[in-house]
Amino acid sequence: MEPDHTDAARPRGALSHLKVLDLTRVLAGPWATQTLADMGAEVIKVERPGEGDDTRGWGPPFLVDADGAETRDSSYFLSANRGKRSITVDLAKPEGQALIVALARDSDVLVENYKVGTLARYGLDYDSLRAVNPRLIYCSITGFGQDGPYAPLPGYDFVFQGMGGLMSITGDPAGEPMKSGIAITDLLTGVYTSTAILAAVEHRHVSGAGQHIDMSLLDCVVTISSYQAINYFLSGRVPQRMGNAHSNMVPYQVFACKQGEVIVAVGNDAQFRAFCGAIGRAELAADERYATAGARNRHRATLIPPIAQAMLARTMAEWVETLQAVNVPCGPIYDMEQVFQDPHVRHRGMQLSLPHGAGVETPSVANPIRLSDTPLRYERGAPTLGEHTDAVLRERLGLSQARIAELRAKGIV
Repeated sequence: MEPDHTDAARPRGALSHLKVLDLTRVLAGPWATQTLADMGAEVIKVERPGEGDDTRGWGPPFLVDADGAETRDSSYFLSANRGKRSITVDLAKPEGQALIVALARDSDVLVENYKVGTLARYGLDYDSLRAVNPRLIYCSITGFGQDGPYAPLPGYDFVFQGMGGLMSITGDPAGEPMKSGIAITDLLTGVYTSTAILAAVEHRHVSGAGQHIDMSLLDCVVTISSYQAINYFLSGRVPQRMGNAHSNMVPYQVFACKQGEVIVAVGNDAQFRAFCGAIGRAELAADERYATAGARNRHRATLIPPIAQAMLARTMAEWVETLQAVNVPCGPIYDMEQVFQDPHVRHRGMQLSLPHGAGVETPSVANPIRLSDTPLRYERGAPTLGEHTDAVLRERLGLSQARIAELRAKGIV
């Protein structure tokens, strides 16, 4: 008997039993809900009629349709909204609010990133929706959280990289504070948010009730200061920018080679001994000043120069081959083209091509989560604005086509 390869035979996603109402825009919230969609949740993205998520316009580049014309969807939007269904609803109008309440009534999760107090004015806050659905998990994402002196203030990722201390420890010591090359605060907030939502879902299995989740971008970036914050708490010394060096491990930085540059990331004493042997400086491993991680950190000023000199003897490619052969963590510094040409990245299937409502394929980057029994499914790219409004209102709320047309004529959807 031949195996069944139809869609019906494929495993359902781990979260295929969850309905998520996504009232978020820009990046942190959409990143969290995209993760849920990747794992099979039904995610309904609610957008403003005629405008949509701000990031739809954050190009170029924009996706090009089958006729070669630019669509309204930027690369930024496409990166964080695959697998979702888009509906347009005007939340400022009572009839629009009623639609959201009706959708929330049988949803498992609602995620929003409006300014504190905004949705309460529309009757769409946690207390209001809990009254119609006590099992609802309601997640609010804001810059500063739901309370505290800064709670009412707006803010974007860049602001929080600065306020959270990240920029003070990023960049060349002789240069200015530097932000990350990606919106790291938004992205990590998205990861923490999806984790929090799944924790609340799991607790609901025990309690039978939903709860409110308060996520703050500032909290999240302060949290990832991690060992740098503890370095400060223990020593009283404020961490400084160190370029590509590491505050606690040595050698753990970029070294110039005869051709190119290479990353060396020595994480323990055995790796240090192997590294010294590979670069022809075994005597460094025998020196008591460098025998332990703590000793190497204290004496980095005398250790790094002889290593840097030795690294000039070979090319980057030669060093990568040599060091990998003795299990010393190392690697090249790729640009984005080189990342997706790397044979291992290709083997792991990290670049995706997904169908889009404009009639073309859209590129995407795979989720890193690999589940053995409920593998992630990538079935469609990010939706066009309002692509699924009619279908969702029919399927979820039982509205007739005439009623939907009436709502559209009023500008509600």
